[in-house]
Amino acid sequence: MKIFEFPSVAAQKRLDAIVNRDLAFKARDMQAVKRILTDVRKNKDKALIEYINRFDAPNLTAGSLKVTKKEFNEARRRVDKGFVRSLNKAATQIEAFHRHQVEQSWFTTHIDGTVLGQLIRPVDAAGVYVPGGQGGETPLVSSVLMGCIPARIAGVKNICITTPPTRSGEVNPHLVVAAQRVDVDAIYKAGSAWGIAAMAYGTETLPRVDVIVGPGNIYVTLAKKLVAGTVGIDIIAGPSEVLVIADDKANPAYIAADLLSQAEHDPLASAILLTTSAPLAKAVSDAVIGQLKDLPRRAIAGASIKTYGAIIVVPDLAAAFDLGNQIAPEHLELHVEEPFQYVGRVQNAGAIFLGPHTPEPVGDYIAGPNHVLPTAGTARFASALSVEHFVKKTSIVYYSEKALKRDASDIIRLAEIEGLTAHARAVRIRG
Repeated sequence: MKIFEFPSVAAQKRLDAIVNRDLAFKARDMQAVKRILTDVRKNKDKALIEYINRFDAPNLTAGSLKVTKKEFNEARRRVDKGFVRSLNKAATQIEAFHRHQVEQSWFTTHIDGTVLGQLIRPVDAAGVYVPGGQGGETPLVSSVLMGCIPARIAGVKNICITTPPTRSGEVNPHLVVAAQRVDVDAIYKAGSAWGIAAMAYGTETLPRVDVIVGPGNIYVTLAKKLVAGTVGIDIIAGPSEVLVIADDKANPAYIAADLLSQAEHDPLASAILLTTSAPLAKAVSDAVIGQLKDLPRRAIAGASIKTYGAIIVVPDLAAAFDLGNQIAPEHLELHVEEPFQYVGRVQNAGAIFLGPHTPEPVGDYIAGPNHVLPTAGTARFASALSVEHFVKKTSIVYYSEKALKRDASDIIRLAEIEGLTAHARAVRIRG
């Protein structure tokens, strides 16, 4: 990995290239996704099956879009007990964390004759998109847990999953068992933009949902962006990213492994180390080169590190945290002594991982917090997927006759200032 001194023109140029890397959607991709959405909205199952047959499972029919009870039962027999134990542990801890996010409806009653409040209600139906992963060979079961658990805790009655089928028209059994664990109502064998379209608009087989969440490729991301407003969505996510802040006591092998754990996601993923120690910077760079050699996904990770990786030596930790807040990373790791002392310095980050024994993957799978996080600097204003994404907040307003008379003149004055005379009349007519 390249090492830079900060402040310097070279370091700033490298950071700018990483933070501002071209993640914009290409016009041709946008047009292709628009055509898919329009086609599925108009032709429903017919269009859906055509896309599935062309790109995923050539022999799938409309009658086999939904995973059957038999397929659910067979899936359980095809996974080992060790997987089920790990799955249950992860689900239990994710459930425990997300229960803290539940909000209650509230009301305030005033002596002047007003009642104000807010109703918290879940949406009726949610759709969770789960990537298939290399033709179903590497199913993203963690996406099942992270998308479905907060929806169920929010009180959503109907939760479905869409996921790309294998060439033979199956869904990976590990994914099916994960869906069983979180009490999913249905799994549909539809991936990419057409899967998003089916959930957003509904087809003869797939019911329309109110909220769509979950990660995916550029077509999935674009489809979610385009149907937002027709349905609710979580976030528009870009490639994964990690920022590590480290002092001279940090372990270079740990840091190198953590940088590579994100780099292996995607050639566009970013991995940055900010450290106060030049010797540590050199040791991490060497460790990355060494660990990269035997990594099965070394071509992807190597491309990411080469183009969007950097080690920046900063004068002190204050400078590191200032830069970190500017970058607003998806994942922030603090490899410093007494890391809890520095949490207050973090203004912008999707998730913070404290200390040498908290690598980012613990957050991906088992710790409890959601791993669907804001990327590309959007941690400046966005948050992780949560129970709140699956609820609606409805305001409650009650005025007595006395209360209305008290506020009438002010309401009328403000309405007339805005030129809305019918608004003013609606108050004035009540005397």
